[in-house]
Amino acid sequence: MNNEVAQDTYAAARHERFGKLPGRIPFEDMTTEVDADPAGRGAPDYNPENSWNFYSCVALDLGL
Repeated sequence: MNNEVAQDTYAAARHERFGKLPGRIPFEDMTTEVDADPAGRGAPDYNPENSWNFYSCVALDLGL
């Protein structure tokens, strides 16, 4: 019996401190629609000839 009163006291203190949880967010508010690039290419500054400059490899770093 005493344990039940203690749990109610803790629950009341927790509710007083934190209040209630916020409501659920609808799925429609979590998503956005963005038009695709009509030309079908990636970032405008991408250059396939220089893409090796950004490749990270231990063998290349060590000069092997």
